[in-house]
Amino acid sequence: MDILTPQIIALTIFFGTVAGFLAGLLGIGGGVILVPLFLWLFPLAGFPPELVVHTAFGTSLAIILPTAVSSTFGHRKRGNIHWGMVLYLSLGGVVGGLLGATIAALVSGAILKICFGLLQIIISVRLLFFKQPYLPPECIDCARPWQFVAVGFIGGSFSAFFGIGGGIVTVPLLLLLLHLPMRLAVGNSSALIVVSSLAAVVGYVWHGLQQPVSVPYSLGYVNWLVVVLVAPLTMICARLGIRFASRTSQTRLIRIFAVVLMLIGITIVFDL
Repeated sequence: MDILTPQIIALTIFFGTVAGFLAGLLGIGGGVILVPLFLWLFPLAGFPPELVVHTAFGTSLAIILPTAVSSTFGHRKRGNIHWGMVLYLSLGGVVGGLLGATIAALVSGAILKICFGLLQIIISVRLLFFKQPYLPPECIDCARPWQFVAVGFIGGSFSAFFGIGGGIVTVPLLLLLLHLPMRLAVGNSSALIVVSSLAAVVGYVWHGLQQPVSVPYSLGYVNWLVVVLVAPLTMICARLGIRFASRTSQTRLIRIFAVVLMLIGITIVFDL
């Protein structure tokens, strides 16, 4: 096994560039793009089959973490974060992140892979056929602390189990259940992703260290060589994607991307 071959490094850099650009262009978390790519790339690099899926998830979360930190600073400058709410979200997010990583570690890679494939299909269907839901009247002070803890727990668990940011779950919950304005829902979700991703990464590292086999340049289920190569690229290219988004038809791009997600999900589920 040698992940340092020029071909593997070139593919890793290319995937990081594409994932970051698409994440910024389409406003979709990079984990939805990175995990399928890692599921294809890691076997090529000679990773043991029993480690491929879990390492894809753990590595994806470790890459999401610095991106979420950058996003959180950006939202803080614009006043889109309510730190009191974030505190309660984080309490639930830490527990959820650790629990989600633990459950994922106990599930076989094959089942975990199918679950992720089904998630891809569900996201695709939502993007293709569901319009923006009616949003209830905004109310910043209506929700109670335990409700933020519950939302943080759900978002953190979802994020850790599937190896993605979790905003696809957290933002709708903050909007529809807790009646937050969009700017606070997105900003608070970004801050939550920092905390839940960190907890999940710790969980994936810990559980991976219990395995009798390992992968070079990995600590547990996180391959830090891939993180170092990809994380800076995703952060830079996400900004390029955001700039390009203002010049393109978002509706058409999202529909094309949804179809691609559908094909990826079907391929993963049926192991085509």
